[in-house]
Amino acid sequence: MAMKNCFQVSSVSTTRAGVCPPFAPVEKLQLPACKGLNTSNLSLSSPSLSFPRSLRSRSQESRIVCKAREAVDAVQVATDASWDTVIGSDTPVLVEFWAPWCGPCKMIAPVVEELAKEYAGKIACYKVNTDDCPDIATKYGIRSIPTVLFFKKGEKKESVIGAVPKTTLSNSIDKYIDV
Repeated sequence: MAMKNCFQVSSVSTTRAGVCPPFAPVEKLQLPACKGLNTSNLSLSSPSLSFPRSLRSRSQESRIVCKAREAVDAVQVATDASWDTVIGSDTPVLVEFWAPWCGPCKMIAPVVEELAKEYAGKIACYKVNTDDCPDIATKYGIRSIPTVLFFKKGEKKESVIGAVPKTTLSNSIDKYIDV
């Protein structure tokens, strides 16, 4: 995966009164060139520009906080357009069917994120929003969410319905990874 999705950049300004929220318009942040890093999508919001000069304090400091995430280990979003590529993967694939309004889906999401990190390189993890992609959900008979499907070489192998414990999903994953 490209490094362009790896950085979350924000700025924090402090004054005598405390931390000021970022209200300013977005400005471009220039980073040094790095192989594989596309900096065109990175931006910096500078709170100090949003306040009139009279409200700015001399003791006000701005600093950039950059948080790198493990982009490779993240659960990717699958859509109608990318579906054939998702299940056609050579590695086993875990697909979570969910919706933003679903309480149990919110409970299982961190579990799937943990599994994606633990099994990085061994499986690919995706999530499908059933509200955005109803055709995929219909094709695989998804009637309840959350539902987790396991695919290997494009073939559906197993489904797990509901907010299940992490051990249930990891036991299912272990069946399909080549050790």
